[in-house]
Amino acid sequence: MASARQVNAGRSTPVRITVEQLGLARRLSALDTAGPVNVEIINTGSELLLGAVLNTHQQWLCEQLAAHGYVVDRQVAIADSGPAIEQAVRESLARADCVITTGGLGPTSDDLTRDRIAALLHRALHEDADVLAHVEQFFQARRRPVPPATRVQALVPEGALVLANPHGTAPGLVIEVKPNQFRADGRPSWLVMLPGPPRELYPMFTAKVLPLLRQVLPRPPQFVCCTLRSTGIGESVVEEQIAAPLKPLVDLGLELGYCARTGEVDVRLSASGDDAARLVGQAEDIVRRLIGKHIFGSGDDTLEAVVVRLLAERRRTLVLAESCTGGFMAHRITNVPGASAVFFGGLVTYSNEAKRQLLGVRAETLAAHSAVSEAVAREMAEGARVKWGTDYALSVTGIAGPTGASPAKPVGTVFIALAKAGETVALHSFNPFDRETFKFVTSQQALELLRQELLETAGASEQA
Repeated sequence: MASARQVNAGRSTPVRITVEQLGLARRLSALDTAGPVNVEIINTGSELLLGAVLNTHQQWLCEQLAAHGYVVDRQVAIADSGPAIEQAVRESLARADCVITTGGLGPTSDDLTRDRIAALLHRALHEDADVLAHVEQFFQARRRPVPPATRVQALVPEGALVLANPHGTAPGLVIEVKPNQFRADGRPSWLVMLPGPPRELYPMFTAKVLPLLRQVLPRPPQFVCCTLRSTGIGESVVEEQIAAPLKPLVDLGLELGYCARTGEVDVRLSASGDDAARLVGQAEDIVRRLIGKHIFGSGDDTLEAVVVRLLAERRRTLVLAESCTGGFMAHRITNVPGASAVFFGGLVTYSNEAKRQLLGVRAETLAAHSAVSEAVAREMAEGARVKWGTDYALSVTGIAGPTGASPAKPVGTVFIALAKAGETVALHSFNPFDRETFKFVTSQQALELLRQELLETAGASEQA
């Protein structure tokens, strides 16, 4: 079968339509909102199957959908192949109310999603003048020539809703498949095509797709969901602490879930119906009472963002002195918008000489205790704080491995220190992971040490 691009690339008939033109009012009036919504995700990309790229879309999209009452029934990853794309989409359209594809909308020869879906649905592709203008402006703003191949991203299937992409060139596309010849009962399905790069997909999904889904496939208004994020406590311990106390609420309809990641455990509380808000509220109170010390935020909060916010609220400043994390703590802090108001800077003092010259760590301390020691961690933090004159200084030193260990200090040994006026506290941890995981867990422990200090300082101030 000839692709829709080959047949219709030369046409320029405007086909941009609005949400209203999709007939949403008619859809909403006829839709039974009480029934479940079947959602399926198709991630395209041969690199996913080769293991060259981690499929983070699956986790992120499922998490976002679940938080709004849409539970994903099926998720598949497929190669950048025309037959594979058509087969996966055909199968999903036969079952799902909403099918979300990721990837394959770019300008290269292996970006086939747009073409093959248009061909599958027998919809012609037309060049969209607004999308083409955006593509050209995208390159002009960067003072780069417009590659001729990028023009293909302005091709839009007939009847599709275009989702603007301010972070890239390929727009998202939404098609109401109606009539749906793939579904036994003929019920319509919604097909959402998203670009592959996370920096483009995430904001597009949040700003465009979720509001659209709430219109065309609304969930019961009584659905309530709360995700509490914790660190410094294992998943099994979390369950041991909260499962039994929450059981009476679970019996009444509360849905309880756990999501463990490196250094973090999320507790998801949700419910539907007239009592949803009460059930979730009571459950949140119980969880906070039992493991509240470990809960650093909710929803999409990150530990580094919470720390920056607490520093800003208390008008405190921070400097970092890193060895084994190699600047990873600074990377996390500087990912937070507005961090410059509280974060003065950091030093990566990987060698002993750097620790001596840049942080003032004493040669005799290094000789007596070695670079990986509580004494050196303390002097690193104290030296950094003096150098910058900040309220707080965090330091880390450890053995990431696989070499450099000893029987007394195996791979994974870490010392963390937090210096403030008149006091330095230290933490000894053991993180026997691969180097990348080691860096994240160590930075997590250091940031959590600072978060607890900021909370205790605030509490002491309130009591005074």
